[in-house]
Order: sequence, then C-alpha cells, then structure tokens
Amino acid sequence: MKSKQRLGQRRTLFIFLMLLPSMLLPLIFTYYPLIKGGVMAFQNYTLMNIKNVSWVGFQNFKDILFNTAGVDFGQIAWNTVKWVLISLTLQFTLGFALSLMLKKKFAGAGVYQGLVFFPYAVSGFLIGIMWRWMFNGSNGVINDLLMNLGLIDVNVGWLAQKETALVSCVIANVWYGIPFFTIMITAALRGVAPELYEAADMDGANKIQQFFNVTVPSIKSVLLMTVLMRVIWIFNFPDLIYSMTSGGPANSSQIITSYMMTLVYSMDYGKASAVGLLVIAFLAIFCLIYMAVTNYTSED
Repeated sequence: MKSKQRLGQRRTLFIFLMLLPSMLLPLIFTYYPLIKGGVMAFQNYTLMNIKNVSWVGFQNFKDILFNTAGVDFGQIAWNTVKWVLISLTLQFTLGFALSLMLKKKFAGAGVYQGLVFFPYAVSGFLIGIMWRWMFNGSNGVINDLLMNLGLIDVNVGWLAQKETALVSCVIANVWYGIPFFTIMITAALRGVAPELYEAADMDGANKIQQFFNVTVPSIKSVLLMTVLMRVIWIFNFPDLIYSMTSGGPANSSQIITSYMMTLVYSMDYGKASAVGLLVIAFLAIFCLIYMAVTNYTSED
C-alpha cells in the first residue's frame, strides 16, 4: 500500500516538475511585467533618476491626456484612428480580392501564392527600413517611378512632410498586412461546400448574388474574427512607423503605441507605462463593443 502511495506521489511530483516551466515562464515574462508596468504608471520612474522613484498618482495620465507633457495626445489619438481604419479597410479589401483569385487552383498558383504571402514572414522593422528607402525624398524609387510616369516634376519628401508622412506609413502597412487576410480568407473560402454554389446556380443566382448570399454568410465568422485580430495587431504595431519616421515630423505620423516607444527610449518609464495602460483600456473597450455589435448582427 505504501509503495503505491509513494509511486503516486512520485508521479504527481514528476507531473508538477514538467508543468513548472509552463507556469513560471508566463508568470515571469508576462504577468510580472504587466503588474510592474501597472505600478510604474503611477510613479515618477525615469531611468536617469532611478534612485528617486516616487508615487505621483494620476499625474502621468494628466500629463499625457491634457498635453502638459508638451505633446498633443489628441492629435496622436486621431492619427491612431486613421492609421487603423485606413490600413484595415485597404488590407481587408485587397486581401479578400486576392483570396478570391487564389480560391481555385491554376497554373503557377503555388508561386503566386508564395509571392503574396512573403511580406508576412518579414520583420516589421525590416519592412519599415525598406519602405523608408523607397520613400526617400532624394533618391527613393517612389519618386523615380512617379517622375518617369510624368506624375510629379520634382522630388517629394514623403517622410519629411506632415501631409504625407502618415500616408506613406499606411501604404507600407497595407502592403505588409494584405497576406494576413489573404491567408485566412483563402482557407475559409476553400471550406465552403461547392453544393451551396450549385444550388444557388440552379435557383438562378448570378455571381454577385452568390457572393453576398453564399460566400459571405458562409465565412462570416472568419471575417469577423480576422477583422478583430487585425485591428488589435495594427493598433499594437508601432515597429513600422518607428523605423520609417519615428513619429515625425512634429508627431504628424505618431500613433499611441509609437509614442509609448518614444517614451521608453527617452527612459521615462512612468509615462510609458501610463500610455500602456491606456492602450489596454482602449483595446478592451473596443473588443467589448465589437463583440456586442457583431453578436447582435449575427442574431439578426
């Protein structure tokens, strides 16, 4: 009897030891930084003066939201809205169009599919550097192409002008994000039963009617989920902006998460943590509203 108990204890101990890394790693690298960042958001925590850390309450949030830190947070928030909405709309539209082309097999489909999916395997910083060179105002390929087409007469400083800096970043982000929708929607389209199209064809439905009455309803859940995931990803994707413009000029291309990176690099961890909590709050509110609206729509 005792031997069986010892064997059971050893098995329990073995299972616990095997599970221990999977429990410790999230605690160390996810939950502890999250809790620590939440505490730092209410502190005057700068790396240059780390010995004089003090509690400041909501002062960091006041400095950020009411521009007492010298940065127009309203402009940054509006930049973020434009960054997310324009990027998402173009990525979804173009990705959906490409997925419809890839739905059926054709000669060279594998090569074409690999070229379409390639950008999604590249680092965001690397893509930002590549597009920064392409949009270079002196010797960038974009200016050269537009001049050869006769669309411009002089070089344009795409990343140096307030009017075009964010637009340039959006173009790069659209190119980068199209493969995500293409991959997800292509997989969903290939799962739609051919019998549904045959039935719709027998009922006299044309291609457009089949698209809206068969295709879209059949992959609706995938579309809703991919849009939600992509909104969160785009919102939390400062890599490209930071590597292209660093939020400039004069914060014209700055979004909330790139502003947080700027605060981190300036070693003001207190304000950076406060921005991080605002990001979590914004995304949580958006997800709740999005799920409520989509659930209501699906019930209709």
